[in-house]
Formats: sequence, structure tokens, C-alpha cells
Amino acid sequence: MSKVGLIVPTLNAGKMWPEWLRALAGQSRKPDYLLLIDSSSSDATVELARAAGFEVKIIARQEFNHGGTRQFGVDYLADAEILLFLTQDALLADPEALANLLAAFENPEVGAAYGRQLPHVGAGPIGAHARLFNYPEHSQLRGLADRDRFGIKTVFISNSFAGYRRSALVQAGGFPRHTVMNEDTFAAGKMLLCGWKIKYCADARVFHSHDYGFADEFRRYFDIGVFHNRVPWLQRTFGGAAGEGKRFVVSEIRYLLRHAPAMLPSAFVRTLLKWSGYKIGRSCHRRLPAGLNRYFSLHRAYWSSPFASSIPPEAD
Repeated sequence: MSKVGLIVPTLNAGKMWPEWLRALAGQSRKPDYLLLIDSSSSDATVELARAAGFEVKIIARQEFNHGGTRQFGVDYLADAEILLFLTQDALLADPEALANLLAAFENPEVGAAYGRQLPHVGAGPIGAHARLFNYPEHSQLRGLADRDRFGIKTVFISNSFAGYRRSALVQAGGFPRHTVMNEDTFAAGKMLLCGWKIKYCADARVFHSHDYGFADEFRRYFDIGVFHNRVPWLQRTFGGAAGEGKRFVVSEIRYLLRHAPAMLPSAFVRTLLKWSGYKIGRSCHRRLPAGLNRYFSLHRAYWSSPFASSIPPEAD
């Protein structure tokens, strides 16, 4: 049986953390290695994790990077053949969640797999719809040949709850060590180009959703725009994001009309903020002062890195 490692980046995991650890302890298939990479939490995150059996590596907050930190975990757990990733706010929904995700790797063509994200109990309708739209009821296997059908959605994956075959990840070059976000999408795209497939496992479930404020909607899409600008090969290969964005907006309107029509004005404002954030991030960030990029960004520590201003326009 393949050795399985679980890598969890944390920062002040908060009130949900004990419940998160209990959900992990209740899994029918437990990882062989547990690694916590903590960005110098000031609460009880580290102490509780160690008590639950995690090996803990502590880094400075400014050292965290979505790709680089996870790649550190990949390199550190050198004996793990399957590498699982969870975030501190993704709560395993049932005792079979990890086992169901790992089952995807019984297919030797699968290089990466990700699970279904359900809205947290009490999630707002806008946050709930985003999860229902992106994580449907039926599983799916996607390869490079499916790009004409799925477009940019072909490379969709989320490290909030995902797993990777080490050999596939190594062949694809691993996670990018310096990226504002979407390290998972980057790796998935490279894996598809290497001939591997991505499996969406609808029966591997976590509770994970966000009720973003207006400013955070803008900042998150600013970062997505920055990411797409800096990895132009992704959209050249799999297509642009405009079509998927339009499909999301139509779906959101229909969902809110049925469940929360009073939220339609809020959704309209959010759509404008997302669009403007994405456009500014993708088209303008290289011309903006570093301080303004940091202000616009949801992941501000990224802009303190010397690598943030050193990547050429056509970098892969």
C-alpha cells in the first residue's frame, strides 16, 4: 500500500481547529505522515496539532507562499508516495473522506485528485452557490484531450482538499515556489501536459466555504488576474476564463432568484468588483507601485518577496 502524507499549512486555526482534528482522527484511512507547516501562530494551533500526532515545522509569517510552502512539505515528506493537502478551514465531512479521495489513485493514469467542497453550516447564499457551482454531485475524470470541452475548467483543482501522486508531481516540476495563489492550478496544468489525468471525487467531501466581503472579492480576483498574467501558457493552452465567468454569473442569478432574491443587488456589485479586480491584476499590476499592488492583494505577504517583481511577462 502506498505511503500517504498529509500536509496542512496553518496560521491561527482558531475555534474550529479542535473539531478539525477530531474529524481527522475519525477517518477510516489515516495518513502515514502528518506534517503541519505553521506560519508562527499565536494561538493554540501548534500545541493541539502536536498532541494529535503532527510533526510541526514553524516558519515566519512573511516566508509563507502558496506554492513554495507546499513544495517544502512535498520535499520534506520524501517517503510519501501520495501527498494530501488540507487547509485549516476545510472540515472533513465524514469518516470516509480521505479513503474516497485516495481511491482515485487506484487508476494509474490519475496524477491528482480533489474532493467536493460543501458550504459550511450557516454559509450565506452567495458563498454557498460558489461551492455548489464549482463542486457538482457527480465525479469527473479529465485529461488534456478534454480541454476543448471544458476549457479552463479542465485544470480546476483546489488544494483545500486534494491529493497528488508524487511521481506525477515531480514530472510536472512540482508546485511553483513563488506564486500569489493558484499553485494547484499551475501544477494541474503541467501534469495534464505530461499526460496525467485529474480526478474530481464527488464522494470525498469537506465543508469549506467563504462569505467574502466586498473588498476581499476585489482583492481575490486581483490576485487571480496577477496569476493569469504571470502564467500565460495556461490560458494559451486551455482557453480564457471569460466563458466560465459568464456561466457562473448566470448560474448565480438563477440560484439567488430561487433562494435569496434580496441578495441580487449584492451579487451585482460583487460581479463588478471581481471583474475590475481581475482586469487590474491581469493588465496593470506590472505598472503599479509595489505598495499599491500590496494594498489591492488578498495575499499581501507575496508582494514583500523579491520574486514578486522579477518574473518576466512570458514566464512559465
